[in-house]
Amino acid sequence: MLKLINAGLGRTGTTSLQVALDRLGLGPCFHMFDIVGDERRLEQWEKIVCGGETADWPALYEGYTSAVDGPCAVYYRQISEAFPEAKVILTVRDAEGWYKSTYDTLYQFVLKSAEHPPEPGSRQARLLNVTGTMVWDGVFDGRFEDKDHAIAAYHRHNEEVVRVLGADNVLVYDVKQGWEPLCAFLGVDVPQEDFPHANDSAAMRQRIAAAAGAGPVSAG
Repeated sequence: MLKLINAGLGRTGTTSLQVALDRLGLGPCFHMFDIVGDERRLEQWEKIVCGGETADWPALYEGYTSAVDGPCAVYYRQISEAFPEAKVILTVRDAEGWYKSTYDTLYQFVLKSAEHPPEPGSRQARLLNVTGTMVWDGVFDGRFEDKDHAIAAYHRHNEEVVRVLGADNVLVYDVKQGWEPLCAFLGVDVPQEDFPHANDSAAMRQRIAAAAGAGPVSAG
């Protein structure tokens, strides 16, 4: 059963948060890459995101204690309703840095696929359909390349999370703040070790390429 939900969009430190939550005993932590690397999960989310199938949230997150990134950020309201006792974190970072990081990593999969369309029905094509419907055409209205529009959508998403769930119920958190605010929010002791900083842009580009079965993804 989920005890913690992260409503922050990708490239806001979600992977670092995943590692931190595992360290704090809130793992296993679900991440978008759990869908990318698992045929069964990809099929489940295709039916929900692209097919309009009603989600069975407890079944989708069975075996997980926390969730970050990907669908969690888009479906945070529904997931919070399914797990009303779960705490909610909204990971954030400066908007300019977020846009550049997202464009240089996640969005390169979109651009590469436009140049070299994947085989219909292939894993690449299906992933593109899921992420396109959910994020690029969903959150960003098909206008992510319009920087001002994308940044406005980013701010709108963050503001909506706080408004919908209530400021007292959400920890607005930048992973640069380290352990202290996170541990205080969760009511756990601060670990002795340094806070993890995972998945920089170079690592993310390679991870996307490998997971999608594509060639190396350049920074563009």
